[in-house]
Amino acid sequence: MTEFWRDPALPFVESRRASDSRACYRPHSHPTLSIGAVDGGRSHFQCGDLQAPLAAGSLVTVPACLVHACNPLPALSWSYQMLHLDQAWVAAVLAETGPGFEVPGEAIVSRDPAGYRAFCQLNALLFSAAPAADKEAALIEFLGQRLWCSGLPLARVPEPAPDLESLKERLLANLDAPPSLPELAREYGISRYQLIRQFRRETGLTPHAWLLDQRVQQARRRLRQGAGLADLAQDLGFADQGHFQRVFKAHVAATPGRYRRN
Repeated sequence: MTEFWRDPALPFVESRRASDSRACYRPHSHPTLSIGAVDGGRSHFQCGDLQAPLAAGSLVTVPACLVHACNPLPALSWSYQMLHLDQAWVAAVLAETGPGFEVPGEAIVSRDPAGYRAFCQLNALLFSAAPAADKEAALIEFLGQRLWCSGLPLARVPEPAPDLESLKERLLANLDAPPSLPELAREYGISRYQLIRQFRRETGLTPHAWLLDQRVQQARRRLRQGAGLADLAQDLGFADQGHFQRVFKAHVAATPGRYRRN
């Protein structure tokens, strides 16, 4: 079972919870700060070459744009919750709690029971019929306590490489008809091998995989706004609706239709 929670009155937050899931994620990123809690089963969290085992009671914090994957161990299922928060909104909340408190720039794994309990209480409230004002107050209090970011730091978000920023912009401007790898290599005066290596070093993904990740992020945003599935598949450059469904599920562990309905 997978459920999503969203509220137009709180556009800076989205949550999900999944029970007894065997769905696996491809390496991906989010434009948000993401905080996850493992409720049951065993899994592993991976950022590039760095890995951390997770068990029930673990919390994982992932800053925006950091490529990662978190999956159950082979042939096993797991239960988990995931909170996605607008990173600029979180930064503003943390700035109110005291000087020098900033959004972490690295992934953090915590096994603090108090942090896990606080997360579970917050997410239960978000999925409840409580007023939006109560949910916003609980979010602010949870972030201000900072139990979610006290743990073992792992991989950091790479510093942007100026020579690749224009390449990213070039890809984002052509989601429906991106240039080919040979075209990009010629345009930037490097070999295809060099282009792939440099791009992976900064983003953790090949240009093609990064572009798919960006398409999925755009799809999530537009599905929240009620976009049609067939229109999205065409607008974002997927071969057809079936291709869109497969890629979306591999990144989100839910079909586009399920994600939109919730």
